[in-house]
Amino acid sequence: MGKIGVIGAGKWGEALSYALSEKNEVIITSRTSRPWPNFRALDEVLKCEYLVIAIPAQQIAQWLKEHFVFSGQKILVAAKGIEASSGRFLNDIYKEYVPEENLAFLSGPSFAVEVMKKLPTALVVNSLSKDTSGEFAAFFPSFIRTYTSEDVIGAEIAGAYKNVIAIAAGICEGLSLGHNAAASLIARGLVEMERFGRAYGATQESFLGLSGAGDLFLTASSSMSRNYRVGLGLAQGKDKDTICIEIGEVSEGIGTAYALHEIAQERGIYLPIASEVYAILEGKSPRQSLKDLIER
Repeated sequence: MGKIGVIGAGKWGEALSYALSEKNEVIITSRTSRPWPNFRALDEVLKCEYLVIAIPAQQIAQWLKEHFVFSGQKILVAAKGIEASSGRFLNDIYKEYVPEENLAFLSGPSFAVEVMKKLPTALVVNSLSKDTSGEFAAFFPSFIRTYTSEDVIGAEIAGAYKNVIAIAAGICEGLSLGHNAAASLIARGLVEMERFGRAYGATQESFLGLSGAGDLFLTASSSMSRNYRVGLGLAQGKDKDTICIEIGEVSEGIGTAYALHEIAQERGIYLPIASEVYAILEGKSPRQSLKDLIER
């Protein structure tokens, strides 16, 4: 058993707090007080040796700057995304405040609602330190099978990129394009994701396993996914701001689509699906994007 502090009480933070409490003492905090017996003030949570941080990618840099002081904590990052304003990966943001050997990144197919129901789940804990990944992996309950990996960049890219492909899959469903189109989109999305990862030195194994294919298949095939629902809204002609208000939760794929567009422009990486998702978010007709993808 260990004492773990969870920071960020959205659905995923809450689900992780629930799961980890099966074998450990867990306390949780967020910006707003919650009527939970294990809710604590941020200062108390930050004193835990082990932290799970579930703050969205687009907010974490500012949060770390304003609230975090490193005092030897080991951190499991539970968000997935690329910072839209800078194109930085989460590892780049966190390592300004925490030694890389104290950092781990959670990846793999996992809907919070199913974790709360204790349904079988498999996840990967990724860290440059085998000790750190092994410690966090051991904290998870019996219904969650954990694997470990040292391919941090591969896990980060897969976890972020799959949200953009999920938006495209939601558009595909919203336009009633059928199962053939959906399967083709997901398969080509996996190829595109791996191509992007290769440019950063990621291993192919990450994209063929739970972090890549597993998470992509889950997120790009269900309306339980927020990013998939963004795509459904875009197919109906709604703008991204309206969709985000309706969903009421952070959809990481939107910010990541903007980050991927900038990176692709700067580095000359061919990302046709991500580029079309960006264009649709900027107002392009989804049907015109479909035509352009088919005819490219």
